[in-house]
Amino acid sequence: MPLSSELTLASSPRAAADARRWVGEVCQRLERPDLVECAELGVSELVANAILHAAAPYKVRVRGTASHPRIEVVDGSPRPPVPPAPVEGDDLDLLLTFGRGLAMVAQCAVAWGATIESDGKIVWFEPAPEMTDSGSAEWVIDHHDRSRPEPTSDGAVDVRLLRIDVPLYTSLKQQYHELRRELRLLSLSHQSDYPLAGDLTSMFANFERQFPETFREQIQQAETRGLPKVDVAFPMVREAGPIFVTMTEMFDVADAFCRAERLLSMARTPRQRALHNWLLTELVHQLDGAAAQPWSGSPGAASPSTSRVG
Repeated sequence: MPLSSELTLASSPRAAADARRWVGEVCQRLERPDLVECAELGVSELVANAILHAAAPYKVRVRGTASHPRIEVVDGSPRPPVPPAPVEGDDLDLLLTFGRGLAMVAQCAVAWGATIESDGKIVWFEPAPEMTDSGSAEWVIDHHDRSRPEPTSDGAVDVRLLRIDVPLYTSLKQQYHELRRELRLLSLSHQSDYPLAGDLTSMFANFERQFPETFREQIQQAETRGLPKVDVAFPMVREAGPIFVTMTEMFDVADAFCRAERLLSMARTPRQRALHNWLLTELVHQLDGAAAQPWSGSPGAASPSTSRVG
């Protein structure tokens, strides 16, 4: 099933009903009919709260694993979710239409929480087989603090990555961001069920520390300027080479998990994987003393001029 798909919601009272119907269908395709009732109730509440208290765009999607599917509601406000005020009397119809608050989500969930990002937030829950009266599911706050780069040394190598395909790299970066978050949430919520998720999370953090801020800044400048191709240059310690060799294998393992639906997110596309492998191979070879080799792109692709950033 296309687990990477997401549903974009309109800013209207129909949004909760649309999300409820879509999530129920996804649970059926996952062969998890036991989760349908709580999934539908929980997503209705989250969408209602988003429409009332947040900002567009609104989306709903399913992530996690087949054993522990996670339903996410995305909105365009970085403000943390706030339960709606109690409603009584004549406002009961409004209550039934627009939701009864996050307490209902806790009753429908085995785990739930939020990720606050610079351009919005993701409020999520893992539906339970049945509702509970206590609503005791633990709220998990997903903090993703960027790993501080490793300090460079006098013996650092000046690395050059030539003719990077900027749009392709941007799509790869987004895929990596989503995979990284999947593993981080699994390690937070289900460490005993997915011990490898914690190990991979630590490995990914160590991998990220090998890249100096100058690398990220040069890529960001290229994205901002809309450059199709870019050359970047930055220092890197030789000791990082073995880390990139190991991570090349780990990214393939993650792709296999995604294709087997052990992770309900997208594996890298063939072009993303090719660019990723080229980048990691270039780092390993240049740290070992080889000359820089440019990214050749896909066969028959146009070759726009390269610009240097930095």
